[in-house]
Amino acid sequence: MVSMQAALWVVVLLVVLALLFDFMNGFHDAANSIATVVSTGVLRPAQAVLFAAFFNVVAIFIFHLSVATTVGKGIADPGVVDVHVVFGALIGAITWNVITWLYGIPSSSSHALIGGIVGAVMAKAGAGALESSGIIRTVTFIFVSPLLGYVFGSLMMVLVAWVCRRMAPTRVDRWFRRLQLLSAGAYSLGHGGNDAQKTIGIIWMLLISTGYASSTDAAPPTWAIVSCYMAIGAGTMFGGWRIVRTMGQKITKLKPVGGFCAESGGAMTLFIATALGVPVSTTHTITGAIVGVGSVQRASAVRWGVAGNIIWAWILTIPAAAFVAAIAYWLSLQLF
Repeated sequence: MVSMQAALWVVVLLVVLALLFDFMNGFHDAANSIATVVSTGVLRPAQAVLFAAFFNVVAIFIFHLSVATTVGKGIADPGVVDVHVVFGALIGAITWNVITWLYGIPSSSSHALIGGIVGAVMAKAGAGALESSGIIRTVTFIFVSPLLGYVFGSLMMVLVAWVCRRMAPTRVDRWFRRLQLLSAGAYSLGHGGNDAQKTIGIIWMLLISTGYASSTDAAPPTWAIVSCYMAIGAGTMFGGWRIVRTMGQKITKLKPVGGFCAESGGAMTLFIATALGVPVSTTHTITGAIVGVGSVQRASAVRWGVAGNIIWAWILTIPAAAFVAAIAYWLSLQLF
């Protein structure tokens, strides 16, 4: 009886740790949702985080749990996953998030989590325990999501420039200050829909591995779904101010029309990825869209050195999180 109680407390601890990761995910990625709308002056920071958090939570009613299914069942063999693997995955992801937040680098919380799962599973059972199809899709979208964001953002900018070619600049600015509220809301909706499901997926993975859920279940428990959406919304409310400046000003200087196009392009990419069940990086997506908008104006409008530093962080995220996760997995064997 005591051992069962101890095992239950370990599960509770890991659920709390997962929700902490979800909160940090919202905190870390809040900048992706609000950077453009803040940097263009459409909303004040306090208004923007409340606006984004609201749409993060509303996403619970919009999207199917395709991404949660991929993370919970499509990255690693469910038979290999245990509390030690989940602990290692979460510690690896949280550690990388903290490091990149401290240095103001807009890295991917999503890929940090995937890297954590990969590292912990490999530490236990080797590469053979990984689900290659889920890994390949996720890694492919490291390149596809910013490319789609770039394409959609630049196409939106070209389309808007053509539609508004005879309008006075002051009128364009006035209209797109209003329209940017729609695009920011859509992007925050896509952010909540894709990112909250990653934490739902790892909690589902934990519950399956400990017998509190079955691998044949069509969906995770309702409490897991609701708590994850609430956690990411709460994290967004506190915002990641170090990264706002990088995303909103250092890559390229945005006006309301550019912010609208970048957010619209990013939202379209997130909606597509979520419908396909692919856990993508909202950071990668919005960065690609911002670069696309800036490059349409002129190539020199983009600060390519800053964008290059961000890309290096993307490349390092999965292996760095996997390395920390492997160490955390071995440490957990000694702790519980």
